Amino acid sequence: MASFDQKLRTLRLMEILLERTDDEHLLNASQLCAILEQEYGISTDRRTIYTEMEILDKFGLDVQQKKGKTPGYYIGARDFELPELKLLVDAVQSSKFITEKKSKELIQKLEKLCCRTDAKMLSKYVFIVNRPKTENETVYYNVDYIHTAIFENKEIRFHYAEWTIKKELKFKKDGDFYVVSPWALTWDDENYYLVAYDAAVGKIKHYRVDKMQDTEILETERKGEATFKNFDLPAFAKKTFGMYGGVDAEVVLECKNELAGVVIDRFGHDIWMIPKGEEHFKAKVLVSVSPQFFGWITGIGPGMKIVRPEEVRQQYKEYLKNVLENYREER
Repeated sequence: MASFDQKLRTLRLMEILLERTDDEHLLNASQLCAILEQEYGISTDRRTIYTEMEILDKFGLDVQQKKGKTPGYYIGARDFELPELKLLVDAVQSSKFITEKKSKELIQKLEKLCCRTDAKMLSKYVFIVNRPKTENETVYYNVDYIHTAIFENKEIRFHYAEWTIKKELKFKKDGDFYVVSPWALTWDDENYYLVAYDAAVGKIKHYRVDKMQDTEILETERKGEATFKNFDLPAFAKKTFGMYGGVDAEVVLECKNELAGVVIDRFGHDIWMIPKGEEHFKAKVLVSVSPQFFGWITGIGPGMKIVRPEEVRQQYKEYLKNVLENYREER
């Protein structure tokens, strides 16, 4: 029967290998003995180290041994490769709904998934200061409540806030609670959104998670199952700009050929596209017509225009007219 010290030695060795080794940074048996003695007060010998490496290998740790002039042990395959961790760090850094404090905490945890050398490399990619971040620390509790409510098939209620010109969050609906049935969480435009069913109006709505406060799980069961049975979240995200709702419409766009990538990136590869002459193409897309959609069209510039339906063309002209009114010179 292994003693307490023997079990602790095995765990410490695993920790040392995971934190300090890779294929370029090896530790031999003598070095491992020295670290155990000096840092943890655990005495051992090289022969015991060989046995411990076999135990860790059988446990499932990818313990590799290099022989030759500079022999040693190191961890081969890990759960996450360095490029994967860089992607996760980038996602945490760019997420507006994660506070600066929480971003740093999450990145520090991600750094523990690789050896110290790679962790130092990861830290060089961390640029959080002055990035737009939420100040609402309750966002993490909101996500937990939402997931729990979905799992338990319960409704939730919360206060919903908006920013004022004094840079203060003010509750909407005069402070009344919103009561909805949560069905999904989605990430759009660097923000986290709750997609839910509002039984009071019989509609699917979405809410910024970082603007939700005082969230509670109710005892009442969720509503809107029939509505969400055929709900396609990816399709919903494609047609909705900035998560602002509007009237759905099938819109035909005429675009310059160089904008093909822009259209495919936004709406996917399965959209209808045909050439129009040598320099243009037409694309038929399903969108939620809103000022945000018109803003997207405007931002792309004269290389894209709405061909039909005529009703949407006229709405867009009215949108541009109202924008230009802000820039008319005062007499």
